[in-house]
Amino acid sequence: MSAERALTAFAGFMVLLSVALTVWVHPYFVWLTVFIGANLFQQSFTGFCPATIVLRKVFGFKTEAELARHK
Repeated sequence: MSAERALTAFAGFMVLLSVALTVWVHPYFVWLTVFIGANLFQQSFTGFCPATIVLRKVFGFKTEAELARHK
């Protein structure tokens, strides 16, 4: 799995988790959903996402370009 696909899966999981927390724990967890959406929005313009750095360094994911070079 590439870092880009892992990031998409992680973002989707976090959105679902934040919505569940908002419904079942406390309404202020909606701000976590807002934070995730804002990060995704800025990432679409800048290409920078802190979660990608973590996914690459801690879990060893490679980018799509790196995986294509190894074929």
